[in-house]
Amino acid sequence: MMAVDKKHIKKTILRSENPDPVDIHVGSRLRMRRNLVGLSQEQLGKSLGLTFQQIQKYERGINRMGSSRLFQVAKTLSVPVAYFFEEMPEAMGNSSQPGFAEEGQSTIEGAPGEHQSDYDILRRRETLELIRAYYRIQDTKQRRKVYELIRSMSDEE
Repeated sequence: MMAVDKKHIKKTILRSENPDPVDIHVGSRLRMRRNLVGLSQEQLGKSLGLTFQQIQKYERGINRMGSSRLFQVAKTLSVPVAYFFEEMPEAMGNSSQPGFAEEGQSTIEGAPGEHQSDYDILRRRETLELIRAYYRIQDTKQRRKVYELIRSMSDEE
């Protein structure tokens, strides 16, 4: 009779579970940044030496990125590694004890609330295309005028 490899069984059990919410969040931030930069999954994959299917799995949270891969992705997309953990719902990152950064900090005035859908708005293709078009305006004065026009047309001040 063959000996049972406990490590193999444990890995098989872990793979059959649903993706971890943190991996899903990191993947959605990866997708958002990739779209914002204007890269396809295939283009990003080639720059990292991966297939587009691997990028898809990262974006869906199916595959977990190791620290070296996350560092490589962050460098390729010109963001700090911390970018992938920004705006993570508090329930995901909750620990029993707050760290130094969480103690006694107040919210930034005018920042979107925890339960608002600004995060969802930022993930929409229309928003990403608008941001890309905005930053393609070379003349900073013209870009500022576009910004002021949009602000004047919105309900916010």
